[in-house]
Amino acid sequence: MCGPFIRNHQYNDIKKQAGNLQHALRTIADRKVLESVRQGTAAKIAELFPDASGLQKELLESIVNLETSEDFHKYLRTLEPYIVEFPPITEKQIQKLFPKNKKLKIPNLTEIDRRYVTYLSWIDISTNKLFIVYHLNGQFVGLEGKYTPTNKRSFCFICNRYEDLALFSAIAKKRPAKASADYYKAVGNYLCMHGQDCNKNITDVSSLENFINTVIG
Repeated sequence: MCGPFIRNHQYNDIKKQAGNLQHALRTIADRKVLESVRQGTAAKIAELFPDASGLQKELLESIVNLETSEDFHKYLRTLEPYIVEFPPITEKQIQKLFPKNKKLKIPNLTEIDRRYVTYLSWIDISTNKLFIVYHLNGQFVGLEGKYTPTNKRSFCFICNRYEDLALFSAIAKKRPAKASADYYKAVGNYLCMHGQDCNKNITDVSSLENFINTVIG
C-alpha cells in the first residue's frame, strides 16, 4: 500500500484524537454534533500530514467510520506498520556523540522498539547525568546534563503531560564573543522522570528541538 510515514509523536497524536472521538461517542447523543466531531477529528489528523498521498489520506480518514472500542483498536493496529522507526544507531555512534565520557554506560539497544521512540534517553545513576540522543536534520545529536528528580508532578516541557518530573540542566555549547575560558551557560528545563513515558506522550517535537538548538547553538 505505502511505506512507513507516521512518526512516533504523530502516532501519539492520532491516539489522542481517537480517544477524544471515543469519548464523544459515549457522551454525545446528537447525531449532528457527533458528525461535526468526527469531521473535526479527521481534519486534525490530516493537518499532521500535509504532504500525504491519496492512499495515506484514505488510511487516516477511515477514523470517521469508527463506532465501537474494537473499531478503534483495529484502526490503531492498522496504522502500526506505517510507523517510522527511530533511525538505527550503534554504540560506537553514541560514543562519538559524547566523547568526553570514556566510561559511558549505554542501554541495550536491541531491547528498544524503535517504532515508539522520538528520542533515546537514559540515566547514569553513578554521575546523576541524563543523556539524550535525537535525530535532527538528518544527523544524530547528543545532549548530556545534570539530572535531578524533583519529587513533584507538573507539566513536562517536551510532551506537555502532567507527570513526575526531573530537572535536566545542560551546558550550552555556544559562547558569546570574547567570553572567558571558564564561561558557561546552563540551560535547564523540567521533563518526565522516565523517558519511556515521555515517548508515549509526546505529540509535538518543537519544544524538544528548540531546547536542543539552544544547547548546541
